[in-house]
Amino acid sequence: MRPTIAGAFVVATVGLALAVAVVRRGRGEGARCGSLFVARGVRCVPPESGSCPPPLESTTHGCDAPDVRVFVAEASIPIGASDWEAEGRVVAHTAHVSAFRMAAFEATRGQWGDTDDPARAATGMTRLEAAAFCAGRGGRLPTEDEWMIAAAPALAPPRRYPWGDTGAVCRRAAWGLLTGPCAVGADGPDTVGSHPDGDSPLGLHDLAGNVAEWVAPGPFEPGGAGVGIAKGGSWQSSLASDLRIWARLEIEAESSDSRVGVRCAYPID
Repeated sequence: MRPTIAGAFVVATVGLALAVAVVRRGRGEGARCGSLFVARGVRCVPPESGSCPPPLESTTHGCDAPDVRVFVAEASIPIGASDWEAEGRVVAHTAHVSAFRMAAFEATRGQWGDTDDPARAATGMTRLEAAAFCAGRGGRLPTEDEWMIAAAPALAPPRRYPWGDTGAVCRRAAWGLLTGPCAVGADGPDTVGSHPDGDSPLGLHDLAGNVAEWVAPGPFEPGGAGVGIAKGGSWQSSLASDLRIWARLEIEAESSDSRVGVRCAYPID
C-alpha cells in the first residue's frame, strides 16, 4: 500500500516532535550537569552550601580542581580521515608517542591565580603564556599527537569523541553554550569536571568542549606564520564535529581568545 499524504504528514510531525523533545532534554538544566553540581543559568557550579562536588576538592580559595596527572602509555596509532567529515582536514600519518602524563583537568582560574570562580576553566592566554604556565608547574604543552592518543589510547582508528563514537549531547561536554544547542548567552567556559559523562577512558575531564586546548608547535602546523592549534572544541562550538578528536581550532598563536585554554603534559617521574 502506498503511503498517503496525510500519513506522511503524521510521520513527519511525530518525527519533528521527537527531535524537539531530544533537543529540550539535552538542554534541560538537570541534564547538563554532573551529580551534585547545580545548574545556574548556563553554568554548572558547586552548591552554595560550600561543599565541593567530586571531582573538585576544597582549597583555601574555594572549590578547585586537584592536581591529578594521568599516565598515558607509549603508543602508535594510524591517524587518518576515517570520519567523512575529516576528509581534507586530517594529515594521514602514524602517531607515535612515548609514555607521558597528562593533566586530568584543564587549567583553572584558581590555578592561574584568579580566586574569583576558581574552578572555572582559565582562558585568554597566548600559546607562549600557556607554555610558560605549564613550565612553571614542571610540565609543557602536549603535542597534537599526544593529545589525540590521550583521548583515544590504543585505538585504531581513534574514536570520534573522547567518550566514544556517538552521543555528542549536552551532559557530556560544555559546548553550544553561546548560541545553542545546549544553552544561549554564555560569556565563557564552565566549571571543570562538571560533565563527567564525557570523561575519557583514562579519566581525563573536558577533553571535548569547555575550552579548546593549546598544543605545542609540530610538523603539521597550519600554513601561515604564527598560526597555532587548539584541540577539543570549546563552549562556543555549535557543531558536534568541532568536538571530534581530529578537529582543530587554527588560531593566531599570540592571540588571547576566550575560547582557548590549556592542559599541561608532564614527564614520567
